[in-house]
This record gives sequence, structure tokens and C-alpha cells, in this order.
Amino acid sequence: MTTALVVGSGPNGLAAALTLAAEGVDVTVLEASDSPGGGTRSGEVTLPGLLHDHCSGFHPLALDTGFSRQFDLAAHGLEWLWPEVQYAHPLHSGRGAAVVRSVEETAAGLGGDGSSYRRMFGPLSAHFHDIVGEFLQPMVHVPRHPFALGWFGVHAALPATVLARRWRTDGARALFGGVAAHAFRPFGSVMSSAIGVALGTAAHRYGWPVARGGSAAISRAMVSALESYGGRVETGALVRDHRELGRPDILMLNTTPAAAASVLGSAQPPRIARAYSRFRHGPGAFQVSYAVEDGIPWGYEPSRRAGTVHVGGNFEEIAAAERDVVRGVMPDRPFVLVGQQSVADTGRASDGVHPVDVYAHVPSGWSGDATEIITAQIERYAPGFRARILSTRSRSVAQIEQANPNYVGGDIITGANTARQLVFRPRVTLQPYATGVPGAYLCSAAAPPGAGAHGMAGWNAARAALADLAP
Repeated sequence: MTTALVVGSGPNGLAAALTLAAEGVDVTVLEASDSPGGGTRSGEVTLPGLLHDHCSGFHPLALDTGFSRQFDLAAHGLEWLWPEVQYAHPLHSGRGAAVVRSVEETAAGLGGDGSSYRRMFGPLSAHFHDIVGEFLQPMVHVPRHPFALGWFGVHAALPATVLARRWRTDGARALFGGVAAHAFRPFGSVMSSAIGVALGTAAHRYGWPVARGGSAAISRAMVSALESYGGRVETGALVRDHRELGRPDILMLNTTPAAAASVLGSAQPPRIARAYSRFRHGPGAFQVSYAVEDGIPWGYEPSRRAGTVHVGGNFEEIAAAERDVVRGVMPDRPFVLVGQQSVADTGRASDGVHPVDVYAHVPSGWSGDATEIITAQIERYAPGFRARILSTRSRSVAQIEQANPNYVGGDIITGANTARQLVFRPRVTLQPYATGVPGAYLCSAAAPPGAGAHGMAGWNAARAALADLAP
């Protein structure tokens, strides 16, 4: 029987394991920590009864993928829940803007910018099933839907500062700035619109759902499915050298390129090892989990019904903050993402107390404490927030990396979204999952299509491995 070892049990590692096991491969997943899940772990970190996500909380790109169509995770307990408002962006004086599933309803709330918003996101949303299938694989390929991909690319290739000129109102511009900031890139960079356009369109086509019972429900369902195929997960299994592993037919590495090179050692061709050493990581994140009585009192009312709230002021303020963190400077008012998962998954709250999961963009490796800065940022748009806080727990950049070594310097997307790395990651090649060592593959978010708990890097890498095995 063909054997495979998968190093790392995040969603990409588990997706790779499942894909191999479904083809009759004998699969073992090796996880260094004491529980599987990687970026999809959850737990009670502030007060008893309040369930917080440790990293990923919303999953707009997980619902319509090759992996999700192949594996019925609902049969293993995974259930998606949606907030009424997908994401919101509060401004001062109770103003703001919000995205709901309907393009028309969203556009109606943007005043004079509504028609421009509709013209862009209407066609993108209508064709997003075809578009998402194109960009959740290596970017360099022969497209099956060239016209849909071209319409997406016309917008995605632009710097966010250029695309934002479509809109004139503070609300519409800030709304786009907030979703574009998910890329952790300066807004003046080529292709800095790509992540924002993709996530904004996904909000209309699929919504930004949460997993009932926390993001850990995703990894639990994947482990259950894997076990149904005879696969297994071993925790507390730290892998430092491939020679410790015997001779599996397939070795899948859900790691950073640098860690993969370290595990493979001299077996990896020097030119590929050098390419892996040049892989760039992005800025970091500083996380605060709050227990908040009666939820956050946002001045902009739709924010109270939103699963995700982007905090950072107007477009220009967000752009300045993102530019600073990439330069290694901690801004006074950083971009802050607020996760209100209990708006959709009410079972995460307890007796009127809500778990709120927040992170701020900070420079890579930043050693400071952003807890007060983050609290003050939220208070700017939700007066009285501070008085409702019952408990907090912060995780520094170093603690985030310690919990998940793929998050180098606090880089929770496992690789900078530079123009080159959006097109070619982890190196310039038409075989991005191949490590140069026969049978060994990189299957983490450092490989295409990048970040997200959709498992597509693992699914793609496993399919590449299976293709290489075929006679």
C-alpha cells in the first residue's frame, strides 16, 4: 500500500491527508502540538462558557471549492452560520457602511456610490463560482473561464489606491479599504486590490460564514472524515529531519518554506533551498480576546449585526497604517479587525456576555503590547465599549508564532502578498508544490492559493502528488 506522512494538522495538512486517504493511501498526520487544527483552533480563553477562535473566524472562500465539493464535511458535523451583515465599517458620528449578501441592498446604502458599486460587484458576484475556481489554484495556468477571470483581473491587478477612485464617499471608500487591508499590503502596491476584490465579492456570493461551535469544528470534521478513510492524527510529534520518518512514498509538509528546507536538509537541491530562503513573510498580528457584556455598543448600528467589523477610520487612515506596518513602524491607530462570531453563532455567548476576537496589524516581529491601542481604537467608534469589558486575554506576536510556527513574526497569512508571491509562491516555478525532493511536497498556505481555512493548498498539493504517482 502507498504510504504518506503529513507534517502539520492545519486545514491544509488535513485537506492533503483526506485527499490522499480517499485514494487508498495509508495516511498519518504528525502534529507537534497537543491538538490538531492549526489556525482553526478554538477554546474558552476569557471566561468560562465563552468560545473564542484562536485565529481564523470567518470563511468566505471555504464553501465552493474543489475540496468542499469532494468531501461532505457536513456529514461529519460541520455546520455553517451566517450573520445578517457580512462586514461593516464604522466611521465617526454614527456614520459608516456595511455589506450584506444582496449587492442591490448594499449599493442602496452607499448613496451616490451605489451605482458604481453595483456595476463592479454585480457581475463579479454573478460569475464568482467560475472566478474562484481559477484563483484557488496556481495562478499560472490555462483558464477555463478566461472572460470571467479577466473581469476579475482588471480590478484585482490595480493598486487599492487606484481602484478606490471609483468611489467618492467616505463610506464606500472606507468599506473597500477595510476589506483590502486583509492583504497586509501597502495600498499603493500593484495587485493590492486582489484580496479585497475577492473577499468583497465572496461576501455577496457566499457570505462570510462562521462554523457552529467555533472554527475548531472545521478541523474536527476533517479529522473525523480522515478517520473514516482509515487515516490517523498523532499529536505531540515534532518533526525536525526527514530521516526520522522512514521512507514514506509521499511526504506532505504543511510548513513554511524555511521549515520545509530544514526538514529536507541536504536532500533538497541547493537552488530550491536558496529559493525557499528568499520567501518573504508579511507583517504581524497582535490579538486580543474580549468578554463583552451585551456586545460592543457601536455608534454605527449595522456594526452591531455584523460578523466582522473593520476599524481604522477612513480610507486614507487605513492606507497610512498599512504603509507603516510594512515599513516596520507601529502606527498610533492601526487597522483592527473585530470578529463578532456570536452574532451568527449565538451559542458562543453566555448570559448576555459575548466573546469578541480582535487583531491589529503590527510590524513583523513587533515586541510591544497593543492591548490598550486596540481597545482605544474600538472605543473611538463604540463609546462605552471599555466599560463593558469583563475580561481580556492578549497574544503577542511572539506568542502567536509560538502557538503556530507557520506564523513567522506574527504573519498569520504565512507569506507576504507581494505581487510576485501572489503569482508565484513559494518560488518562481510551474510546479509550486514540488520541493525538489522526489515524493516530498509543500502543502501550506505558503503555496498556492495562499491563506484561508479552505484547505485548497493541501488539496492541490495532494493531487499533484497523486498525479506524480500515476503510471
